[in-house]
Amino acid sequence: MLAFRYIAFHYLKYFFIILIALVLFFVGFDYMGQAEKLSDSANLVLIYLVYKSFFAIDTLLPLALVFSMITTKIFLIRSNALVSFYSLGYSRIDVLKPFVVVASAITILFITLHSSSSFSRAEEFSGNIKNNAEYLSPTRDLFFTYQDKYVYFSKMLPLQESAQGIRVFSIKDNSLKEVLVASSAVYRNESWVIEKANIITKPDDIGFDSPGIRVDEAHNLHILEGFRPKILDQVYEGKVNFTIGDAFDALFLLSDQNVNTRNIKGALYKIFIYPFFVPCLIVIIFFFVPISPRFLNVSLFSFGAILASLLIWGIFFMLIELASNKTIPSEVGVIAPVIILFFLALWQWRKHRTGSE
Repeated sequence: MLAFRYIAFHYLKYFFIILIALVLFFVGFDYMGQAEKLSDSANLVLIYLVYKSFFAIDTLLPLALVFSMITTKIFLIRSNALVSFYSLGYSRIDVLKPFVVVASAITILFITLHSSSSFSRAEEFSGNIKNNAEYLSPTRDLFFTYQDKYVYFSKMLPLQESAQGIRVFSIKDNSLKEVLVASSAVYRNESWVIEKANIITKPDDIGFDSPGIRVDEAHNLHILEGFRPKILDQVYEGKVNFTIGDAFDALFLLSDQNVNTRNIKGALYKIFIYPFFVPCLIVIIFFFVPISPRFLNVSLFSFGAILASLLIWGIFFMLIELASNKTIPSEVGVIAPVIILFFLALWQWRKHRTGSE
């Protein structure tokens, strides 16, 4: 227990130091390149930096966990604490457990942060501030299908949960049957409410004797049940930075609508599966670290371990981007690499579980 607390304390200490350093470097470097494009408003600049910090944490936290494990292990070697633990009867598994437990706990906390839109959509919000001087810009010219209807919003405001310039086209037997035209709609009680609309109905048979096109006025119409503004904004704009709640809502809602949910599944894999490559990588690297500087050049090993961690993290990042752009299946880009690392880590764990060196 003493060894666990000692190692966990130093691991957390180095983790926060490395994470803060990485985030400050990322945000500072970005700000130097984007300062001229930002608004003169100090409030908007501050909000931009906050969202960039959230995005930096989302991107760099897994890397900070691995780097802090390497740093802590080197500290234990140079201070001869590692040799002392082994001399007192602690096994390599006993020394490894604090790293795995703390890394897994932080990873779970990291996953729960994705239930917040401010964290999950930080990159999108910071981009909106840079381009439009507002963190949540309206979505324009949104066109999609839902329940055999074609829907068009000329402008949607997700924050206000409202839309303007609505057109709903009803199709029957591959022929246009009806068009609903409204100036605005608001999302209330799990549906879009239109106070006043014109419904243009086309006759089934157009001819000299047909009654002609009929225009009726309707009030208090409810359409698109369950289609929340955030779901519309994310799914039909092709965005992949879902919150956990939005992703599950979109997946359940669209599963029966013949809509491709590949991006949504990829977002869920990225939230729940991808972060767990960190504990696996920690286990793999841990057993390659020497117990004393006499057995290996510690500085050279540190450089190699950091370089290998960057390479693996870069490969994961590349595969996730390819999966997000539908170049490769999400199962191949996210799940398969984590499973491979898991089995490698499990093999290492079982090999050294007896504490043999």
